[in-house]
Amino acid sequence: MQVVIVGSASGGGVVGADEGLELINQLLWNALVVSAPVLGAALLVGLTISVLQVATQLQEMTLSYVPKMLATVLVLIALGPWIIHRITQFAITTFKLIPQLG
Repeated sequence: MQVVIVGSASGGGVVGADEGLELINQLLWNALVVSAPVLGAALLVGLTISVLQVATQLQEMTLSYVPKMLATVLVLIALGPWIIHRITQFAITTFKLIPQLG
């Protein structure tokens, strides 16, 4: 199976299915690696707050939102440069592949 790229300078290039699947694989892997620390921190804080709520029998639904948001913001501040670097490197690598596809 081949995908035709319309509108390129050479009149259209052809991307094989394996190359397209490899790009999608890299995209999904980068999305997983970039989002994992933020989601993991929110999960750990939410689980900790839930255990504390069960232990104290304090069933306030809004109690878990503020700590989760604070943990998420702190992780984004701490890992923001790494996340931006990772996304930028993927974008640069993808853009450098464009001439080879034509």
